[in-house]
Amino acid sequence: MSEPFASAGHWTLVHPWVLPAVLGYLLGSIPFGLIFSKLAGYGDIRAIGSGNIGATNVLRTGNRVLALATLLFDGGKGAAAALAASAAWGPTAGLFAAAGAVLGHNFPVWLRFRGGKGVATTLGVLLAVAWPVCLAVCAIWLAMAYMFRISSLAALVALASAPVLMLVFADNSRALLALFLALLGFVRHHENIARLFAGTESRIGEKGRGKEG
Repeated sequence: MSEPFASAGHWTLVHPWVLPAVLGYLLGSIPFGLIFSKLAGYGDIRAIGSGNIGATNVLRTGNRVLALATLLFDGGKGAAAALAASAAWGPTAGLFAAAGAVLGHNFPVWLRFRGGKGVATTLGVLLAVAWPVCLAVCAIWLAMAYMFRISSLAALVALASAPVLMLVFADNSRALLALFLALLGFVRHHENIARLFAGTESRIGEKGRGKEG
């Protein structure tokens, strides 16, 4: 795989990872939760629950199939961004595209930069760049969600584990990506963290209320 723009002289004034990151951002910014909810007749998903466009809030409609579709497509866009850029320009470009995809989901230009919290998209990225780590992170999420029934707590613990797991099963570059995504996830969950400490965070499956995910 060649480095991006290595043979394109007109790109020499642009850092070689800008285009993969931008394309990843644009792919990641597609708000599947909002699109699917409107198509299914639930209106604007941002008007219920947490106002989030992710799968956890879509689940508050009571439609589990719709929530699953949102989860899969949000994860898929992260994986697609990483795999496509890696195939076209090399593994480093794939990491930048992956980071861009999560940023796009969290801060989509189409929604005035008010998006989701990036957990599903991060899982898709992890699946693409180091699938054993993705499986381990998913197992941690499921275990925490089963024990505590709080999606945000499960997500935070899973995100925190990702950089460590990357160091064990992958390499420093992918560990840095996982660290960036974990920090981004914690920033996006700052309200959830405050509610966790206050003991007021809502639980998985609570329909149409709460501010969890």
